[in-house]
Amino acid sequence: MGEVPLDTPWRRALPDTIETAAAGLAERLRERLGKRPRERLREPGGQPGGQGGRILLGLCGPPGAGKSTQAAELTRILGPDTAIVVPMDGFHLATDLIRGTPLAERRGAIDTFDPGSYLSLLRRLRARDEDVVYAPSFRRGLEEPIAASIAIPRSIPVVITEGNYLLADAPAWRAIRGELDSVWYLEVSAAVRLPRLIGRHVEFGRGEADAAAFARGSDQSNADLIESTRQDADLIVVLRG
Repeated sequence: MGEVPLDTPWRRALPDTIETAAAGLAERLRERLGKRPRERLREPGGQPGGQGGRILLGLCGPPGAGKSTQAAELTRILGPDTAIVVPMDGFHLATDLIRGTPLAERRGAIDTFDPGSYLSLLRRLRARDEDVVYAPSFRRGLEEPIAASIAIPRSIPVVITEGNYLLADAPAWRAIRGELDSVWYLEVSAAVRLPRLIGRHVEFGRGEADAAAFARGSDQSNADLIESTRQDADLIVVLRG
């Protein structure tokens, strides 16, 4: 296949484990850091730019695709001095804000996030002109975003952000995509993804019937939207399990 630039769409069937996939993807990041330490992976018009060589990498995919696991494994391999994860889920609207509204039954849908604040954070991370930037996380079980709970020092060269809607075709989300150097889409079969997703819902407090209904209902509607954006990814990673 030869060398494939990170900003070129392609497909690659990877071994069964996310760990093996992450090892190959981490090597691609290391190579890019070594070859172009002071350039962004991709600039509109192909022009070099960026601030001090920071890479903002997005991992996208439907619920249950393994985005959080892949991001965590990439970070483990690259090391804490090289990479850190900033999840899009930290920008969920708070439960108190949507309680009693139709949004409460569709938690995780694209309109239950705050893309404006997410965009502002990415721009601060891109500028890399603060000693430390603090980002929110999302606490599963509590099911709430936690403000200023991730510290990103200026010295960290790779920021991995993972979320469902990084390729969505809406103005705010297109602006978010514009701040990311590359977006990699994780693709996994429904036969693997759905049981994993149902199990996660059960683990964090839903009954089995409720978990299955949510995964096949609201989650699946979100997955259909997310999957419709896959053709716009820079890299499609096909996971078999």
